[in-house]
Amino acid sequence: MKAIKNTDFNFENATGVYHGKVRDVYSFGDKLAMIASDRISAFDVVLKRAIPYKGQVLNQIASKFLEMTADIVPNWVEAVPHPNVTVGVKCETYPVEMVIRGYLAGHAWREYRDGKRTLCGVALPEGLKENDKLPEPIITPTTKAHEGHDEDISREEILSQGLVSEEEYTQLEAYTRALFQRGSEHAASRGLILVDTKYEFGSADGKIYLIDEIHTPDSSRYFYAEGYSERQEKGEAQKQLSKEFVRQWLIENGFQGKDGQVQPEMSDEFVDSVTNRYIELYEHIIGEAFERTSYENREQQIEASIRNYFTK
Repeated sequence: MKAIKNTDFNFENATGVYHGKVRDVYSFGDKLAMIASDRISAFDVVLKRAIPYKGQVLNQIASKFLEMTADIVPNWVEAVPHPNVTVGVKCETYPVEMVIRGYLAGHAWREYRDGKRTLCGVALPEGLKENDKLPEPIITPTTKAHEGHDEDISREEILSQGLVSEEEYTQLEAYTRALFQRGSEHAASRGLILVDTKYEFGSADGKIYLIDEIHTPDSSRYFYAEGYSERQEKGEAQKQLSKEFVRQWLIENGFQGKDGQVQPEMSDEFVDSVTNRYIELYEHIIGEAFERTSYENREQQIEASIRNYFTK
């Protein structure tokens, strides 16, 4: 199965290009064309093999949720000219990612399990188990690293370092809580629990915009609501839709992105299973069948969609 791993387009009117962990971003003055590739990252490392349809899944989920939350906060999107492409406003990105957690899972659980009772300046109660619901959602920001690992950071550190002004940060927190509430309500309507997620924001012309993707399996973790309580009572693993199963597979194969560790090889069968999990989440949370668009001439179609948008 083919996949979009890298793009290297030459647009005559482009003013720059940035190749991120999983997205390729072409600048056109005050506008951006963001291509959701099929690359997959875990532990802040891009894995060797790309996952067919992953980019399309993420781009289409993000598009629907950005449209669904536009009444809460303005977002950067102007158009989606191709299933893998979004075009919108170029923003100055805030150097922090707003992570919000409703449950003790993933990185937060690993920190708690290892004895920490304060995460990003937020105190956590004693006696919690993995995947327990927190008394209330907590915001645990991280620094936004272009390379290497994002790092936990507290509200106090963000303000003392002048990364974001207090007025802006207060607004980012308010947007984050409102977005998480909207996302949680939608997830509940689809029989899912939005466990945790992250939001990225930027500014343009003095206005705050929600940018990048939201509520996707790369930026969020979902549990199935049915059976959640029973599994917690029995101490069983939760059935989930997220990228966490890829991280767990890597951990089981001795890889967490640390120096000296070697990435395990992903078999065709495992790659297919990852594709199917992404599509499963799309269909479950969006509530409609996913259309697998052909990979034949896909890169040419992506290039043409961007070229046509900026030359019309």
